[in-house]
Amino acid sequence: MKLFGYWRSSATYRVRIALALKGLDYDYQPVNLLKGEQSDAAYLKKNPAALVPALETDDGAVITQSLAIMGYLEDAFPHPSILPEELGARGHARAVAATLACEAQPFMNLRIQKYLKDTLKLDADAMSAWLNRWPGGAMAAAEKMVAAHGGAFCVGDAPTIADCCLVPQVYGAKRFGVDMSAMPRLTEIYERCVKLPAFEKAHPDNQPDAVKGN
Repeated sequence: MKLFGYWRSSATYRVRIALALKGLDYDYQPVNLLKGEQSDAAYLKKNPAALVPALETDDGAVITQSLAIMGYLEDAFPHPSILPEELGARGHARAVAATLACEAQPFMNLRIQKYLKDTLKLDADAMSAWLNRWPGGAMAAAEKMVAAHGGAFCVGDAPTIADCCLVPQVYGAKRFGVDMSAMPRLTEIYERCVKLPAFEKAHPDNQPDAVKGN
């Protein structure tokens, strides 16, 4: 398999976590978002949306969108699983993952950040308020979803697809200054996850295209 991604991309980060949790080897192909490589003609053939990540399977299929990629990995390599055994818990894990991946993270994408700063000319205070209203609001909802269920992780006592999405989201929230003071469960789970080898391996700073000191 080959993973096309960017070291700081939250969506790529969550796929790296899933791959590491499953113990899967892959070739990594950096796509530098700051240099606009996601819009190169060769990459657009793989992902017409000009986004990362994209996963090229051993049989040549290309899968885009991180949740779809993680779904493929679960289907193709079911053990170890990144979903709970019980069906209700599986649904809850997917719901938490979607809340973070679809409702929170997109508002912190590079293209959205550039639009807010360069086109709408938002200053630092306006950017902070915007980020706390949208990504922060979705994370606050995830806090309630996770707090309603016990366990060491988002859903139960083992990492799932929900934790794959949580860690990159908190990483981004810390980077952009989203207020997490009212999110103790998310913070607790994040701190537990980042100490695990799979999450450490997937961390942005440990990727071959990482820019040190940024």
